[in-house]
Amino acid sequence: MKIRKISYRHLMILPVILALDACNPAKDKFAEPSFPHIPHLEKQGTAMRLMVEGKPFLLISGELHNSTCGGLSTMRSVWKQMAAKNLNSVIATVSWELVEPEEGKYNFTLVDSIIAGAREADLKLVLIWFASWKNASSVYIPSWVKKNYEKYPRARDEYGKPLEILSTFGEASCEADALAFAALMRHIKEIDGDQQTIVMMQVENEMGVLDNLGKTPGNARRDFSDRANRAYNGPVPKELMDYLMKNRDELFPELQKVWALNGYRTSGTWEEVFGKSEFRPGNNEWRFYSYYTEELFMAWHYARYVEKIAAAGKAEYPLPMYVNAWLKQPFSYWPGRYPSGGPLPQVLDVWRAAAPSIDFIAPDIYTDEFIWVCQEYTRSGNPLFIPETRGGEVGAARAFYVFGEYNARCFAPFGIDNDRFAKDDPLDESYAVLQHMAPIILENQGRGTMRGLLVDTVTPVQQFKLGKYTVEARLGGWKKPAVAGGLIIQSGPDEFIVAGRALDVFFIPACDSLRVAVEAVDEGTFADGIWIAERRLNGDEVHASTWSGTGLKLPANRVSIQRISLYLYK
Repeated sequence: MKIRKISYRHLMILPVILALDACNPAKDKFAEPSFPHIPHLEKQGTAMRLMVEGKPFLLISGELHNSTCGGLSTMRSVWKQMAAKNLNSVIATVSWELVEPEEGKYNFTLVDSIIAGAREADLKLVLIWFASWKNASSVYIPSWVKKNYEKYPRARDEYGKPLEILSTFGEASCEADALAFAALMRHIKEIDGDQQTIVMMQVENEMGVLDNLGKTPGNARRDFSDRANRAYNGPVPKELMDYLMKNRDELFPELQKVWALNGYRTSGTWEEVFGKSEFRPGNNEWRFYSYYTEELFMAWHYARYVEKIAAAGKAEYPLPMYVNAWLKQPFSYWPGRYPSGGPLPQVLDVWRAAAPSIDFIAPDIYTDEFIWVCQEYTRSGNPLFIPETRGGEVGAARAFYVFGEYNARCFAPFGIDNDRFAKDDPLDESYAVLQHMAPIILENQGRGTMRGLLVDTVTPVQQFKLGKYTVEARLGGWKKPAVAGGLIIQSGPDEFIVAGRALDVFFIPACDSLRVAVEAVDEGTFADGIWIAERRLNGDEVHASTWSGTGLKLPANRVSIQRISLYLYK
């Protein structure tokens, strides 16, 4: 039979039912769902697309604050607000401490409330499993785990000080986390397998060894517990060596470099295979990979721990799963100042070898080095998925750019339920346009017919080739903003669709002997993937003369979609 739609009226009686053991995962309360199309990832050209109910889906999203989903009454006011912001999905949290307050006794009341609210607002969900680690720390673990240091050991810094971080060498911690996550995925399958409100899972959050209050740089570059020390001074696992040898020519450049410097050894301790680490102080050295061997070591052990959790969850319900990272940045550029062992590009190969149940790694981008991060996270076929980032004017520009330039799966500013996003948020208009354009964006991802546009006061001009034209984008408008973004799709040999705000977009022929002119420019929108022209633009509303060049003017005060047809002449 079909699962009934969950409503808040039903949720009012759930705590009583749960208290009578309805949350027992062994109890068969639901009919087996038939879900013929489980959400999954599917490749198109060079792009990896999320498929939901058999169709590609673009996550035009936002992430809720960490504790928004910590209570029923708090959540009820959120969903209508989210739908009004033109989102089609929300990233929300589920915490281990609330799912399993007593060992072996699961409570899914809040999970059911999240699903019910999202359904009523017609939103899809990505759920974050806040469990062993959140922002490196172990603060969302249940009290029965927090207080038992013997059974659930903590990582230690170089001086032997315990950190409030579960050690990856704690077998009981990993087992308990995996059991809880499996129970969660089993419950999701039972109540959501048919309706597929939940389309993806994030396993843990920004994991890694971290201690910003340490005595010296590098004091927390790895776990220094006794078990960790023995493992670091022991052999590199054979599984990792096998992966490195098989993929030797495609490894991350720094990993290939340090391995080559040590003679491409096929066995040995971590320092024998990858060398003794170096630390380079100073912000001008921030891109150097300090303490790299220690970071590789921790990446292996975090990934193995997470693999057990993700595999247990996928055995119950195999939704796509990813992990996210706190980034290396100019002011926190060595492992331990950012979480050591987390899923960063320089350890992607280690994560792939150790955690095959994780589908991709994702960056939380708050740094100004936005384009650099996107480039790093799209190495080796890793799809770009941004679960946390800035919103506002910057986010409104970058959202267009990442969907166009990097075939991104998701763009999600953090704290989307914050009061600062309640009104006059530039992101709202960008998201409305992106929703209209989603079918044509998805159609062009991975085909080489689409690019992203992003310019600012530091880099006010962008240039690239698309088809037989060079495209040049500049900050536009009488009063130029600090940043402007958009995307461009080649819809024919001499036809382009451009969307964005505050951009001047010019077209330059590849052949110097030819000149280019405008045949027609229309401003319009899309409805169900079909272009609808709303008005013809000409004169001062376009660039169509030898005075400034040939192209489009996207206004500074609103987002515009324009379709331009060109022709060449001698």
